[in-house]
Amino acid sequence: MDRIAKIKEFLAANPTDNFLRHALALEYIKIENDAGARELFEAILTESPGYIGSYYHLAKLLEKLEQPQLAIGWYEKGMAEAKKAGDNHAYSELQAAYEDLVY
Repeated sequence: MDRIAKIKEFLAANPTDNFLRHALALEYIKIENDAGARELFEAILTESPGYIGSYYHLAKLLEKLEQPQLAIGWYEKGMAEAKKAGDNHAYSELQAAYEDLVY
């Protein structure tokens, strides 16, 4: 069974599991299902804004889709959440990507 099918099987039992949804979104990016990945990342962050790892990947995806203003917004939201959580590593990664895009 391929990875996507296996993740979907697990998601059927736990449809709101952010780890599984994030993993599926990353698999979608690999096969260029950008719309599916975006939908998953946005659902995760709408429902669980503290799931910090998804901000970077969503913003990078939006950069790829040539939507820099949306990417900037997600980087900023991610930095705010990382700061609130005291996650300096995630904050630094988001800030570096943000600065690469903005400057």
